[in-house]
Parts: sequence; structure tokens; C-alpha cells
Amino acid sequence: MHRVAVIAVPPATTFDLSIPELVLGETLADGRPGYAVRICAAEPGAVATSGSLRVAVPHGLEVVDDADTVIVTGTGARDDIDARVLQALRRAAEAGKRVASICTGAFVLAQAGLLEGRSATTYWARSEEFRRRFPTVDLRPDVLYVEDGPIWTSAGLSAGIDLCLHMVRADYGAAAANAVARLVVAAPVRPGGQAQFIASPLPPETGTSLAGTRAWALKRLHEPLTRADLASHARTSIRTLARRFHAETGLSPLQWLLHQRVERARELLESTDLPMGQVAELSGLVTTDSLRRHLSRRTGLTPTAYRTTFTRATPRS
Repeated sequence: MHRVAVIAVPPATTFDLSIPELVLGETLADGRPGYAVRICAAEPGAVATSGSLRVAVPHGLEVVDDADTVIVTGTGARDDIDARVLQALRRAAEAGKRVASICTGAFVLAQAGLLEGRSATTYWARSEEFRRRFPTVDLRPDVLYVEDGPIWTSAGLSAGIDLCLHMVRADYGAAAANAVARLVVAAPVRPGGQAQFIASPLPPETGTSLAGTRAWALKRLHEPLTRADLASHARTSIRTLARRFHAETGLSPLQWLLHQRVERARELLESTDLPMGQVAELSGLVTTDSLRRHLSRRTGLTPTAYRTTFTRATPRS
């Protein structure tokens, strides 16, 4: 199994701390566990949180040295991080491990020097403070998560779920990630570039959300859906559809459709031996050339290489 060490930096954010074990601890679609998750701290035992709770952390930082992935979750401490934590993170990075943060855990990675010259994100409400303190980091405060080589960062709170689902997808494929998303009752894997938050609330006259229209479209990805089709189902104008779609997803209707179609193609490549032409048709990408172009742009792999990679019994490391 892929070994994951989650570092709790007091005062830890309890919601963030629970995410890796909840998401990565789920059994994969083929019935096997994918990850062994262990929570650790510089001082194991009762760890203070940002609220009134104290969390019992069973392991010390020695588990970081045995891990394949190291995750630092959100913390109220953004100064004077325990030197032992910073040293453990540097050792992990030097060993080529994947190192990630959720929410304000990015402050810890930055203090360890792991974000120098890299792209990263953090909780949007702390973005100005982060930018002032770490000007050499290419901060992207308006996205859900950023993958820069082996260093991954996510925005606040529920964006940590997106980050962990993205890990499952990278390690075990899209079908496994979407199966885990269903188990934890989360949205399907969202692109990292999706906006962290809605800048402006929906106007009252727009009525209910477009969740029903998106669910309707997911069942018809093989059809040549247009913005007019989506607007007709939502009983709204194309202009209003575009505005509401972006407000709710951070994407235009056609960008969202393309993302879902590539995800469908990935699932079909992983779970079936259908010819490439049928994969392209059933996912709505229409042609094998289109399938190859969009999949390569998203994953860096051709359809054949992607199928070979994610039908293996062991995960990518």
C-alpha cells in the first residue's frame, strides 16, 4: 500500500486533519485498500486544535521517514513552526517523496523552504499574508489545488478533499477516484483550476442551482450537447446559463463538459477494453484524434499509454 504520513501542527484544524484518513482510507473500487494513513506530530499524544478539542495523535515524526506521501494539514500556527517538523519535511523532499499541504499547511511548507520558486495555493483569506511573507512563491490564491512536481498544495477546508481525490486519481486512476468520491459523498474529481469560492452570490431571480442540469448532462456526455441544450434544460437563457455556471463551478459550460468527457474517457480506458473509437464516441470526444489530443493535454499520456498504466495491479509512485 501507499504509505501516507499526516503531520498535525498545533493548533491543528480538526476538519483538515480528518480529510486524508477519511478520503484515502476508503477501500478502492476493486476491494483493496490503497493507502495506509498514519497521523503524527512532533510531540505525539494530546494535540491542541484551533477549537476546544484536543486530538490524540499516536505517532511521532519517525513515520515521515517511512512514508511515500507526507501531508501537512491546516494549522493556526503560521510562525515559529517546530524545527523538528521543518527538518522532517526537508528530509522527505530530499528523498523525493510527494509532500502536500491542506489550507494553511502551505505556511509550514514555505517555512521549510519547499515552495521556493514554485507555484502554490493556500486558504484564500490568508493569501495576502502569505504573499507578503513568501514573495518568491508563485501564489495562486484563486484555485482549489496546485501540483508543482512532487509538491502539492490545496486551498482551505473542503479543497483538501479535492486534493486527496486528485491523489487517488494520480495513483490509481480516474475510476478509483470517482468511486471514492461517491463513497465519501463528495463531488466528482474537480480540476485544480476551479475557483476556490464564489466571488458574487447568485442573484435571487435566478432561482435554484444548476445541479440538476449538470446531472442531466452527465448522463448524456455521448451526445453533442451545446450551450443551447443546457440552457433549454435549465429553462434559462444562454447568457444567464453561462453566468450561473461560472458562479457555481468556476468554469464555463463548455469547459465543464470537456472536463467531464475526459474523465469519462479515462474511466472507460481503465475499466474496459473497448476500441479507442468507441471510447471517444461514448465519452463525447467523438474522434480518436480528439481523444488523443485532450487526454495527452490533461495527463501527458496517449490513450494507449494511459490504459496500460492504469490497468496494472500496482499504483504509480
